[in-house]
Amino acid sequence: MSLAGKGAVAIWHDIAPEGRADFYHWHGTEHMPERAAITGFLRGRRYVALDAAPEYFNLYETQSRATTTGPEYLARLNDPTPLTRATAKHFRNVSRSLCAVAGSFGHGQGGLIATLRYAIDDDQAQMHERRMVHDALPAFMQSPVVAGCHLLVADAAASAVETAEKKLRVEKNLIPRWIVLIEGWNDVEPFTTLCRKLAADPVFDVASPAPILGIYRLQNSRSHFEPL
Repeated sequence: MSLAGKGAVAIWHDIAPEGRADFYHWHGTEHMPERAAITGFLRGRRYVALDAAPEYFNLYETQSRATTTGPEYLARLNDPTPLTRATAKHFRNVSRSLCAVAGSFGHGQGGLIATLRYAIDDDQAQMHERRMVHDALPAFMQSPVVAGCHLLVADAAASAVETAEKKLRVEKNLIPRWIVLIEGWNDVEPFTTLCRKLAADPVFDVASPAPILGIYRLQNSRSHFEPL
């Protein structure tokens, strides 16, 4: 397992051009440290698109899925800082899911990541999860360009809860229900070629429409460290 915990927050978004400088300042100096300081938040990562839309992908790894609905995180979401309030208005095309980690395989973290967002019918969910965890993800790991691959399953009800921070955004969030993450530690071209091939794997035939594939590179990472 290469993810740090059993829960995750997955967020995709664009930033309006006039807010880019403020976004980078806020995200690096306030937001990521703030999130990493929440009990049960283990690591945060921000990626920027190489071949993807929206432009940014953010992954927060948590101790458990319950961490993402815990009182400390909710309190933070319902008491946004002045800088958060000023920056949130620049967010566009936001997708955000509070997830359980259904499966995680790998040797470490990669500087490249592919995200696949998709939906399947509820009556296919149990069988699809079993196929992904027992067959597809271990098979994906056989490629030497893959550092890790993971299946996240969103809690739609928890992800839809309105918070003060969410209300600051000018558009309603989308909630991807099924998410596959493939991490790469190789060059961009072979990794992208492989991920396009994997996105067409028959295991995703139950998805309608087909999974949305995005290729991103790492910009920033922040981990939770216990004081010495």
